[in-house]
Amino acid sequence: MPLHVDLSVHEISVPVVVRNAPPARLYEDAVTREHAAIMASGAIAVRSGAKTGRSPTDKHVVRAPESEADVWWGTVNHPIEEHTFLLNRQRAIDYLNTRDQIYVCDGYAGWDPACRLKVRVLCSRAYHALYMHNMLIRPTLDELDQFGMPDYVIYNAGQFPANPLMAQMTSRTSIDLSLERREQVILGTEYAGEMKKGVFTIMHWMLPGRGVLSMHCSANEGPALPGGGNDVSLFFGLSGTGKTTLSADPARRLIGDDEHGWGDEGIFNIEGGCYAKCIHLSAAKEPEIYDAIRFGTVLENVVYDQATREVDYESSAITENTRAAYPIESIANAKVPCVAGHPRNVIFLTCDASGVLPPVSRLSREQAMYHFLSGYTARVAGTEVGVSEPQAAFSACFSAAFLVRHPAVYARLLAEKLARHGAQAWLVNTGWTGGGYGQGQRIDLAVTRRIIDGIHSGSLARAPVARDPVFGLDAVTRVPGVVGDVLEPWRAWSDEAAWAAAARGLAVKFRENFASYAEQAGPDVLAAGPL
Repeated sequence: MPLHVDLSVHEISVPVVVRNAPPARLYEDAVTREHAAIMASGAIAVRSGAKTGRSPTDKHVVRAPESEADVWWGTVNHPIEEHTFLLNRQRAIDYLNTRDQIYVCDGYAGWDPACRLKVRVLCSRAYHALYMHNMLIRPTLDELDQFGMPDYVIYNAGQFPANPLMAQMTSRTSIDLSLERREQVILGTEYAGEMKKGVFTIMHWMLPGRGVLSMHCSANEGPALPGGGNDVSLFFGLSGTGKTTLSADPARRLIGDDEHGWGDEGIFNIEGGCYAKCIHLSAAKEPEIYDAIRFGTVLENVVYDQATREVDYESSAITENTRAAYPIESIANAKVPCVAGHPRNVIFLTCDASGVLPPVSRLSREQAMYHFLSGYTARVAGTEVGVSEPQAAFSACFSAAFLVRHPAVYARLLAEKLARHGAQAWLVNTGWTGGGYGQGQRIDLAVTRRIIDGIHSGSLARAPVARDPVFGLDAVTRVPGVVGDVLEPWRAWSDEAAWAAAARGLAVKFRENFASYAEQAGPDVLAAGPL
């Protein structure tokens, strides 16, 4: 294996550099140097320190003349000066240079060779190296030998804090991105997801500039359609809404669980692995994910029996945001290479904590744009620091935390691709029914699976609908295998007037949120919102 790599260009010189080590070597180091433990399944369990989720308020982007006009500044992209970035970069490099050993992980982002990015991760924890080994696309030995200079570099010094007294720092945690230098610096958090989302953020910047839609979604593919053509589905949604679970379908091939691009030839996965939430994971409900957790898998912040090394997936004693990171090949029916044609169905997943949205609605083109720009859901416990129970939120393009350009840029790309390729859009609620959070109940996963099966079979495209009196949605009222009033939430509530009041309250939030997009969206899309 071509282990040697010259890190002088990164200003790093340490006694031992471990490059693209196999999982077995990284296991050894994680156990002996980082107090990791090997589980009965063969997976390795690690702790991410004090931070067990992302820290979005500590994310910064360098304000530079070349990109300033095109960056969506505000609550997502907090500006810092280049001087501040360089100080943090030097702080990270200095810390890495104090280590007796560091790890280098070289890999790719993007299965489409025309959109591929060479990524280099420099870190001091074997856990982080193994995590990125799983999440990036793994080079062959020949590709690694010819890797050359990377296109994007991550300096992960998360064990060392940022200086909170320095200008523009918000805490001892700082996740900084320079679009011009194509570098990310991580200080003060060991949560591995910051690296994954850093790669996604740079792809969110680069791909739209090439006319490629970057998407926070999962994707799978069914058998070829009888008349020819692709049976590809996209699943949009924030963490916890069901992207990973619903796309891991034994009857369909998995393309990817979280990040994709949609270009002229079709869709492609950005990643080489999956990052699944595993709170309440069971073999009965999610067999594909459960079976993927074996040797090579990184289990983050899980509770396990000290004697048997069996994981307690029900426990949230450390965090609700327990995670499993594994190569996509660990899913038995994964499609590798992870590329496919243009999608037939585009599914927006929302976890509606208010319990008023239908479990499935067939969307017009204008409604698709409205709900894509709105990105309504509930932030699920544990995915961000400080979130302990579902909180209503609007996340533009179901990806606001990672967008770099204005949401209208991504929305226009989606509108163009929906029109060009004739895909049908759906809104699927995986949240509550019969009442809001604390009163109703979460829609059963089996019900949602039957809905998704109906979308794939084509039966829901022909099914009867009922017009939602508040949101104007065409709620599908007949799904094979689903009985009762669950498909019409105004009937599922014991008090229809209470549903109407809750729905009107949510509608007001929709309209208030959409006000900032109304001008760019146009009157037809604006009219597709709540009545």
